[in-house]
Amino acid sequence: MTTVRDIFQLIDSQLREDPSRADGIVAVYQFNLSGADAGVYQVVLRPDAGFVIEGEQETPDCTLSMDSDDFKQMVDGELNGTEAFMSGRLRIDGDMGLALRLQEVLSAYNSANQNQ
Repeated sequence: MTTVRDIFQLIDSQLREDPSRADGIVAVYQFNLSGADAGVYQVVLRPDAGFVIEGEQETPDCTLSMDSDDFKQMVDGELNGTEAFMSGRLRIDGDMGLALRLQEVLSAYNSANQNQ
């Protein structure tokens, strides 16, 4: 089974390979994941670069807190982010506009995962 770390490593490699995948978003997303595969990860998007770091190193613009299994389902397209938020499975702090653009960021994982 794919781990949360594997998912973020793949997102990192896709963003480093092609920073345009972030579609002009300039932000720091922080993921506070609990449960069996817990961890804190940040997706840092800048005009000329995008990358992932483990831990809380930069001030986040948008923080998403959820169970690691729900996160895996969300990046695999099995759990809709809006439904997760409305049902309380996903908590968002910070810029809600950035949260709405999260799928663009996660598409880096989805497209790479489908090519494997």
